Amino acid sequence: MDTDNNTLGWLRGNRTSLSVFICAHLWLITSVFISGSGQEPTFKAGVRTVAVWATVKDAIGNFVPDLPREAYEILDNGVAQPIALFAKDIQPITVVILLDRSGSMRQNFERVQAAAEQFVKEMLPADKARIGSFSNRVQLDPREFTSDHDELLTILQKELQEEGPTPLWNAVNVGITALLHQSGRRVVLVFTDGVDMPMNFSNNNITLKDAMKRAEEEDVMVYAIGLAGVNPGFGGFGRAAAGRPDPGLPKIAGQTGGGYFELTSTADLARTFARVADELHHQYALGFEPAKLDGKLHTLEVRVNASGLTARARRSYRATRER
Repeated sequence: MDTDNNTLGWLRGNRTSLSVFICAHLWLITSVFISGSGQEPTFKAGVRTVAVWATVKDAIGNFVPDLPREAYEILDNGVAQPIALFAKDIQPITVVILLDRSGSMRQNFERVQAAAEQFVKEMLPADKARIGSFSNRVQLDPREFTSDHDELLTILQKELQEEGPTPLWNAVNVGITALLHQSGRRVVLVFTDGVDMPMNFSNNNITLKDAMKRAEEEDVMVYAIGLAGVNPGFGGFGRAAAGRPDPGLPKIAGQTGGGYFELTSTADLARTFARVADELHHQYALGFEPAKLDGKLHTLEVRVNASGLTARARRSYRATRER
């Protein structure tokens, strides 16, 4: 696949440089570029660019991998912006996988583990992950992000915590924090069968609004898999009315450019986790320079100028004020 020369320098990191943000209030978003051979990037270069990752599908839901730059249009607060940077190569991901350990998952958790293992097996050599579980606390392992499949699989099989409540948005918030110093695409993938039920987090609870704001401002994509209609187990902590997952899941996924998948059977879990991995490996990297650095939240829209195709990307960004 092709990548233009200007893009090569940009696609080496894709996170806001905290030191530059604090000291100079400049918007510095960088991105990690990786060639099709799977080699690690050799250098990083930053420009004042808003990074947008887009998933494009046709009318029946198939990925469309080979569109040119000219097929895209980016609207910033409704105004079309020139696309300064563009790439359609496979880009590495850094992901926090969060698994619900509430009692209602007791009878189904082995399938959840197996599905998360499938996601790990789909990771490419440059992808990195940490595994999280949430119940009485939010636990992330290992201490640093890793590409070691064996280490991640061992955590899934042996090192998750016991059953407890469902501090859903606290868990997402912890995942976002873990990703702050990572470059490239940063993703939280959360699985739950219930609603936010923080219990012992109640004195320091994170709301959906809090988590969504952080994800937007830190440019973290949230993918969510919700399991509906299972029978509550131990205490039924966090179970939603009528057995539906938290209604905030599709909201935060849609706002951040991720995806939401609601299942009614655990038989579809492994296929869905693998589908998320596949989608993350079929995204386009777009970039534009904002016309105004006004410190405000801007709406974003990505359009594809081709019949029958739709693009999904994050819906907003904050144009950090330049001083």
